[in-house]
Amino acid sequence: MASGGRRPEHGGPPELFYDKTEARKYLRNSRMIDIQTKMAERALELLYLPDDKPCYLLDIGCGTGLSGDYLTDEGHFWVGIDISPAMLDAALDREAEGDLLLGDMGQGIPFKPGSFDGCISISAVQWLCNANKKSDIPAKRLYCFFTSLYSVLVRGARAVLQLYPENSEQLELITTQAIKAGFTGGVVVDYPNSAKAKKFYLCLFSGPSTFLPKGLNEVKDEEVARESPFMNKRVPYRIARSGVVRNSGVVRKSREWVLEKKERRRRQGKEVRPDTQYTGRKRKPYF
Repeated sequence: MASGGRRPEHGGPPELFYDKTEARKYLRNSRMIDIQTKMAERALELLYLPDDKPCYLLDIGCGTGLSGDYLTDEGHFWVGIDISPAMLDAALDREAEGDLLLGDMGQGIPFKPGSFDGCISISAVQWLCNANKKSDIPAKRLYCFFTSLYSVLVRGARAVLQLYPENSEQLELITTQAIKAGFTGGVVVDYPNSAKAKKFYLCLFSGPSTFLPKGLNEVKDEEVARESPFMNKRVPYRIARSGVVRNSGVVRKSREWVLEKKERRRRQGKEVRPDTQYTGRKRKPYF
């Protein structure tokens, strides 16, 4: 399960690893931005939130606000918590629309019970499995995190936590503490046979156990292509509140983007309005 090379968690605590230099990568590295956005998109998909209803979501390990940008684009409101001051400063510089909180998830989530309709987390939970000082006991920090997360969610809500477990023992440690805290659910693995595209999503239910979504199996060309493609021309890429121009050339909120989203919802068995010539067309403001 571990990726090649030295893992970031082995280099020290996250508040030191994610310094100003690391934060700049999340602002300028188009590949990193695209991967973060893709994982946030998948995490939100696995939450199975009601259609056309804004929800109040928690983003754990929000970093520079890339995943939060996707939540905003989908019409949701969010609060982000992160342990790195440098990453949160970058999120403020980018004018991320969510509320931001500096905090250590291993010490618990400091919100009132039933505050959130759902939770996502991208590449953060595995940090709790490492002890950076003698007082850090991974099992206790994980249990504190999951019990507080269970509390702040509305009953029946879901949490989808994307993570990079180092090995099967680490994954078992995380899931055991989640179940001990009261959650049901399990692990969804996307692209299990791909060394590059394989992703782990811990899907947790704060209520009666429901169906566990299936992982994705087919690796699309675009999933492979985003692994540092070489091109003979400059590809436009920008981040803005209105959306993202991806390496694939699909602009968020464009007709192509809307059609892709509708097709994805059809595959999920959801009711979707038929495509017309007006699909994705921007409406003029009314006065």
